Amino acid sequence: MADYDVIVIGAGPGGYVCAIRCAQLGLKTACVEGRATLGGTCLNVGCIPSKALLHATELLHESEVNFAKMGLVGAAPKVDVAAMQAYKQSVVDNNTKGIEFLFKKNKIDWLKGWASIPAPGKVSVDGTEHGARNIVIASGSEASSLPGVTIDEKTVVTSTGALELTSIPKRLVVIGAGVIGLEMGSVYARLGAEVTVVEFLEEITPGMDVEICKALRKTLGKQGFNFVLGAAVQGVAAGKGGPVVTYKLRKDDSVQEIAADVVLVATGRRPFTDGLGLEALGLAVTERGQIRTDAHWRTNVPGIYAIGDAIAGPMLAHKAEDEGVAVAEMIAGQHGHVNYGVIPGVIYTTPEVASVGQTEEQLKAAGHDYKVGKFPFMGNARAKAYFLGDGFVKILADKATDRVLGAHIIGPAAGDMIHEICVAMEFGASAEDVARTCHAHPTFSEAVREAALACGGGAIHA
Repeated sequence: MADYDVIVIGAGPGGYVCAIRCAQLGLKTACVEGRATLGGTCLNVGCIPSKALLHATELLHESEVNFAKMGLVGAAPKVDVAAMQAYKQSVVDNNTKGIEFLFKKNKIDWLKGWASIPAPGKVSVDGTEHGARNIVIASGSEASSLPGVTIDEKTVVTSTGALELTSIPKRLVVIGAGVIGLEMGSVYARLGAEVTVVEFLEEITPGMDVEICKALRKTLGKQGFNFVLGAAVQGVAAGKGGPVVTYKLRKDDSVQEIAADVVLVATGRRPFTDGLGLEALGLAVTERGQIRTDAHWRTNVPGIYAIGDAIAGPMLAHKAEDEGVAVAEMIAGQHGHVNYGVIPGVIYTTPEVASVGQTEEQLKAAGHDYKVGKFPFMGNARAKAYFLGDGFVKILADKATDRVLGAHIIGPAAGDMIHEICVAMEFGASAEDVARTCHAHPTFSEAVREAALACGGGAIHA
């Protein structure tokens, strides 16, 4: 008899959610985690602490720029970096302790330590072996770097180090114009840093709808961001006043340098599977180091599953959570499912950016006949009252059937509003279905309805 029905390796969003769902389904469950706290990268050094700093600095920006416009007169607050870091840590602690409580509530054993899989059905945790009928690898990911760039988490940092800075750099160079780079750049730009983003491609946030990318770059430029696009970073060297980034412009092969106080390397993440013993197990991986799985998250080794950042697909906490639930249900004899066509993505800058479904570029490349409905937030009464009129909602629908194919929002509360479209797409709704649904006034979400109206007879307030 095995010690457990399921052992989950990793207590990030995918792992801890999988463990909870397994326990809810009556499976004897354990979860292995080597950190001192549960929650993985997301809760400890990723999604949650970054949102705390984004929130704090957004309020600082409001006090410096918009308070006087609203008749709130007085000196803007001073920044106490140590106190801000303490606030951030309190947010992290509250969330990680919450996961620990959920483990106890659901009678999940936390096996503290680092896991390896010596053989199918066995998990070793710091030398102590446990049996499991099923093993779920949810080991997450780690920050990747570039050749010629050495991370010290002090002056050349990943997102982990950027969250722990004890002083505000005067010059921050961000390598990579993806989600992490732009979010952390926003934090330090609001705190007064001169932020320069160096990106290999010719546009920021690669993979998103291009119209959204351009609008976000323009807005961030107004906020003080400098962008160097089409630039291949050659290395980062120590200079007299701090690190110096060397890059080559792709358009003419000219080599340029830019000095910084801190360099943030935000060039993506890679699966973290060190120490698991995958090679000895004969467990198949891709050329990118991702664990190969079938449509039911099964690896080529019977009884071993993998989810989240360790496998192919977008490295998003909510994608991992959905996979965790689906795998738990599969193991319990049910029919777990993840609709990969309806997984939203959000960038928590100001304005926020949110997307789901297909981009206009994807539809064009596929030769799909589609129509576009757009509505600007300048036509939304609440957005204007909040000084948040930049941006727009863009809905893409099938030209013949009116079925919603995708949506892209840049504007206030975009990350919350996108879920209206997610639900619509999950149920196969048309743009007209969204347009005919009564929306409360005054709300930001009225802009979504107006964009849906624009797919048909036309928006009311545009």
